[in-house]
Amino acid sequence: MDNARVDPINRVIEAGKRMLRSLWQLRRCSNRVSKYAASQTRQLLTLAIETSCDDTSVAVLETAAPDLNSPTSPAARLHFHDKVTADNAKYHGIHPIVSLESHNEHLAPLIAQALRSLPPASPKCDDFTSHPIPVRSANHWLRKQKPDFISVTRGPGLLPSLSTGLQIAKGLAVAWQVPLLGVNHMQAHALTPRLVHALGQPSTRRSNHEENREPAFPFLTLLVSGGHTMLVHSKALAHHSILAGTTDLAIGDAIDKAARCILPEEMLNTATDVMYGRLLEDFAAAAPRDGRGYDASYYNPPRTRGEELSRKPSRWGWALAAPLAETRSGSKSKAMEFSFSGLGSAVLRICRRHRGQEMTHEERVDLAREVMRVAFEHLASRVVMALNSLLQERNTDEKSTEGKIGTLVVSGGVASNGFLKHILRSFLDIRGYPHIRLIFPPPSLCTDNAAMIAWTGIEMYEAGYESNLGCKALRKWSIDPDADDGGILGASCWQKRERDFDTWKERK
Repeated sequence: MDNARVDPINRVIEAGKRMLRSLWQLRRCSNRVSKYAASQTRQLLTLAIETSCDDTSVAVLETAAPDLNSPTSPAARLHFHDKVTADNAKYHGIHPIVSLESHNEHLAPLIAQALRSLPPASPKCDDFTSHPIPVRSANHWLRKQKPDFISVTRGPGLLPSLSTGLQIAKGLAVAWQVPLLGVNHMQAHALTPRLVHALGQPSTRRSNHEENREPAFPFLTLLVSGGHTMLVHSKALAHHSILAGTTDLAIGDAIDKAARCILPEEMLNTATDVMYGRLLEDFAAAAPRDGRGYDASYYNPPRTRGEELSRKPSRWGWALAAPLAETRSGSKSKAMEFSFSGLGSAVLRICRRHRGQEMTHEERVDLAREVMRVAFEHLASRVVMALNSLLQERNTDEKSTEGKIGTLVVSGGVASNGFLKHILRSFLDIRGYPHIRLIFPPPSLCTDNAAMIAWTGIEMYEAGYESNLGCKALRKWSIDPDADDGGILGASCWQKRERDFDTWKERK
């Protein structure tokens, strides 16, 4: 072939080579940019552990990347979530040793199940930072995606129980060489509705995660459980100001104790757990609950403060007083605090009046309803007082944002009570706050669970926080930054996440 014909072909080949080199450089540059963008809004995967009390729970949660082909896909995906509750029935309450033994027995098997539910690793997953986890399944091994970090309840709660979960979490973090994030249990309850929203709402392409999370801050949070009763002004992710707290018993504990006195012996003996408040609710219900709502037609909300504080004599001759209501103008009746010990004592006195004689079924039902009415109206009254105070502050200072509250989140184990939902809604409507939106997580997420720990871990991780491996379990840990311990961020062992490592990875 002559040179005149070869030269044009060589020029085309050389041009093609130059184009390929240019495309290769462009691809490398594009990959770096896309990986950097992904590090800002990328999907996250966490394995979470919850062992604050008597529930052993494990979850695997992933935030989803926007899917243009499926615009209705949720913003978060719960790959695994399960829990085991310690059998404390014969103790009629939480026994720390029994709970600890239950954690030791069930935590590892739950984690083993969770590992099999991890998303499959990508075939191109070959660098050491994202090396897949080998997981045994039946007679073969699976390549699973390694979590980006481990979330675990650090406090508050029972120290032995907390320490069990925390030490396992540290072991996983060290073995997989991923960060650890110790979560505040009460903060997780407050953020649970944001998890629910993410699980049911599509992801967006917005770079600002906060714009796509509901409820948006600020909002009020009513945390009600067997160990806590707090009304909180949730202003930001790690800023939750406590407006009212209990001075004695938590509401869940008070209702459980009342239930042990009111419920027939056969019901108590056949109970499968120590959540007697749930049994009391079912016992007091006027009709079975169904999809149409909760039947509480016997309840009439108090229109005035005077009606709220007045005793309501029963047909059996007894009456329960509203907590902290010595007089209608007394200072305690207006105090921003909760108290349930007096209610428990009153129920005990009523039960003892029978002196061995069996209380009739009708009287038991009436007493059960009255206990819940008085307890839940006490909660509602402090919510209204807080809303009044915030509104007054806003009217005094037009620039203030304190009064701009449109949502009340109710979370914790007692939040699953249908009568509480009915009373809060009725109470707020009749007292001038029908516009306040009430948010109750589904019952499975009201009680202690690892899904809420996973979500809170993700929100804190996105904010740049992680815990160092020396962190210890905290029996007490406030969520209020003005508390003596400094609140969520006042605890030791927080550290801001380093971004240099991601940059070093890109250079490799």
